[in-house]
Amino acid sequence: MSDTASLDDSSLDDSPNIDAPAIDAPTTDPVRAPFEVKFASRVDRLPPYMFGRINNSLYQKRRAGDDVIDLGMGNPSDPPDPVVIQKLHDASSDPGNHGYSKSNGIANLRREVAGKYYRKYGVRLDPDHEIISCLGSKEGFSHMCLALMGPGDTAMIPSPYFPVHMYGVILASGNVVALDVADPDKFLRNVAYTCENMMPSPKVLIVNYPHNPSSAVIEPDFFVEVVRLAKKYGFMVIHDFAYADVAFDGYVPPSFLAAPGAKDVGVEFTTMSKGYNMAGWRVGFCAGNADMVRGLGTIKGYYDYGMFQAIQIAAIVALRETEANVEKQSAIYQGRRDVLVNGLRRLGWKVEPPKAGMFVWAEVPEPWRSAMSTMDFAMKLLEEGNVAVSPGSGFGTAGEGYLRMSLVENEHRLRQAVRQISKCLG
Repeated sequence: MSDTASLDDSSLDDSPNIDAPAIDAPTTDPVRAPFEVKFASRVDRLPPYMFGRINNSLYQKRRAGDDVIDLGMGNPSDPPDPVVIQKLHDASSDPGNHGYSKSNGIANLRREVAGKYYRKYGVRLDPDHEIISCLGSKEGFSHMCLALMGPGDTAMIPSPYFPVHMYGVILASGNVVALDVADPDKFLRNVAYTCENMMPSPKVLIVNYPHNPSSAVIEPDFFVEVVRLAKKYGFMVIHDFAYADVAFDGYVPPSFLAAPGAKDVGVEFTTMSKGYNMAGWRVGFCAGNADMVRGLGTIKGYYDYGMFQAIQIAAIVALRETEANVEKQSAIYQGRRDVLVNGLRRLGWKVEPPKAGMFVWAEVPEPWRSAMSTMDFAMKLLEEGNVAVSPGSGFGTAGEGYLRMSLVENEHRLRQAVRQISKCLG
């Protein structure tokens, strides 16, 4: 038989049947591995939220109808001045205010901030290049860390620390060296020591006075030395000045920018959340070094379109017309401070009256200090006394053994809180 004949023989045709299934149909769905969400390493570096246990118990107790006195969060309970609220109403009624706003803030608001700095601190600022508005100072601070820091960069921060001072740096992929904040002179010596002995040298120093949570304060010469060290060692400075407007007994918190040469090396963040009772409005500012301000503006330009313009217009009125009310609000906080401090002292607690800020930083009394952790003690006050406080361990290991108690409740409620604490520990 010829080769041609064999190829034409249909009985020997072994070409595939294209109508047949390639494989047998499965009778069951294949077993799949569980779907996994993989976070970025920056998220994996964040610890569990320290106040989650407190907040969950507080929520459950209030759902059950318990009247819990909340001294945990520094969330102002007093309203803004009525003229500010009215201006927000009027401005929000204008259709022209409902579009996107500039991320660095409207010009008149930045000018008003410059005016306050000059009136209160004698600091001259260029509103076009040395001031930028933020969605609260916390947002501005976090984005400034993104603008300045990256892998391998180190920031020096105060200890105990307000969480964003630590984790704003970590989210920017930076590293942290925490320095004891209690003694200002020791803090400055530790800054110099760290810069002398660490390679590469730290890139940023973060300071926060009046300090949260400890309420530590400083005098103007502290910032003069900060500027000197910054120029000597080449680090930039970020001052979180959130409690600029809340001070007692004649103490006036100094501005970092009032120190000679401060604008050469750093910036300062302020907010209208505290003294102006505008916490939920999210109005903050960054002022100082023009290059650092520009860097923050670059980051913000990619992240947001600025705050609602009606809020900015109302904030102008607040800065322009309600400074007297800011002073009155400080007097209210001072009265609350005295009630809480005196009440705790009568119970035998060691507590110093703060000169500024919205918190009392109280040492846990014996025998409780030796018998249990600060977190467990805070849970005891909540579960058995219906008083919520912030355990000092939530602000780092240096906070262990202390409680942070906010002054947001009125004097009557603070007296009630002291009575409930006394009964709980009785």
